[in-house]
Amino acid sequence: MSALENSSAVARTNWRTPLVVVLCGCLIAMLTFGPRSTFGFFMQPMSKEFSWGRDVFAFAFAVQNLLWGVGQPFAGAIADRFGTVRVIAVGGVLYALGLALMRYSDTPLALNATVGVLIGFGLSGCSFNLVVSAFAKIVPQNWRAVALGAGTASGSFGQFLFAPFGVALLDNFGWQTTLTIFAALMLLVVPLALALATPKAAPAETGIAAQDQSFKHALSEAFGHRSYVLLVLGFFTCGFQLAFVTAHLPAYLADRGLDAHIGGWVIAVIGLFNIAGSLGVGWVAKYVPMRFILSAIYFIRALSIVAFISFPVTPASAIIFGMITGVTWLSTVPPTSALVALMFGTRWFATLYGFAFFSHQVGGFLGVYLGGIVYEATGSYTPVWYLSIFFGVASALINLPIIEKPVERGAAQPA
Repeated sequence: MSALENSSAVARTNWRTPLVVVLCGCLIAMLTFGPRSTFGFFMQPMSKEFSWGRDVFAFAFAVQNLLWGVGQPFAGAIADRFGTVRVIAVGGVLYALGLALMRYSDTPLALNATVGVLIGFGLSGCSFNLVVSAFAKIVPQNWRAVALGAGTASGSFGQFLFAPFGVALLDNFGWQTTLTIFAALMLLVVPLALALATPKAAPAETGIAAQDQSFKHALSEAFGHRSYVLLVLGFFTCGFQLAFVTAHLPAYLADRGLDAHIGGWVIAVIGLFNIAGSLGVGWVAKYVPMRFILSAIYFIRALSIVAFISFPVTPASAIIFGMITGVTWLSTVPPTSALVALMFGTRWFATLYGFAFFSHQVGGFLGVYLGGIVYEATGSYTPVWYLSIFFGVASALINLPIIEKPVERGAAQPA
């Protein structure tokens, strides 16, 4: 390569500074998490227009959560093997297509195909999980803690922006136009993905033995590791609680006589306070073991739900619940992802975190769908709230025995 060609190659790569990478990744996380956090506000207008029960919309949203989880390990494996750009770009296109076609979903089958299949698989390719995985691979070590927290917090900032924005669009333009606007915004993910290009089959930082580790051996090692299994099981609760609240809290508040705008602001407050929660967890993790942080998060969630459903629901109590829920909302993600990277390195990070996230989304599927089924059967969400409390306490206990250290590997033998 000539000196001129070499300088041109350097110029092409130098624009991807750590700051640019983090900013573009945060924008992707914000754009992909924002519209999804507003889906609860579409339940009532769409159900009213097409004479659906809440279980119809809940099932489509539940399918989305499940397919997001099913697709995440595969998207992670492809990103680990071939780089993240194509995965994120394709995910963004599928997400945009799902939003655009959702406005024409006038049957349960069509709703399942758009909200469930297209958006579910789209999220598996372009959500904050892939952003966090890219950060773990390409930002310098001294940027990593900040980048992981910022990537998670930016998803919450998207929720903070899109919740009142979505309610305003729904009030002024209707749900069809709102979906079209969201779809157009989602296409911005494609050019932003260029900043998150990761090298193919990037080597890990945990030694020569890990660099040559196969996909099959990585899975065998992870699922044979007790602490990883406990982490995966505990993450189920996070998905159950978050998906249930996202899908059903606006309707729950409306059932108790609160204005729809209150629901919008509660979801927004959750997003706003999770910015502090996600960033704060990164700072606390410097001084407190991550298993204790996760245990505390799940226990605080359980206590907040007990308090919320034990007293009359008012605008003030709803906002307070949103604040407490927000602090613990996605703050499970930085310690969970950091523990995966600590245990197994970054070679197959997106894949192994993808399987943990699958557990999260199985919980999300059950949280959303049970909410719709139980409400249609009993006219109340109370049984699901109690189940959320039980899972919160269980996960608080499950995370305590986790051992925070790299997995022991034998040294690679010379040929």
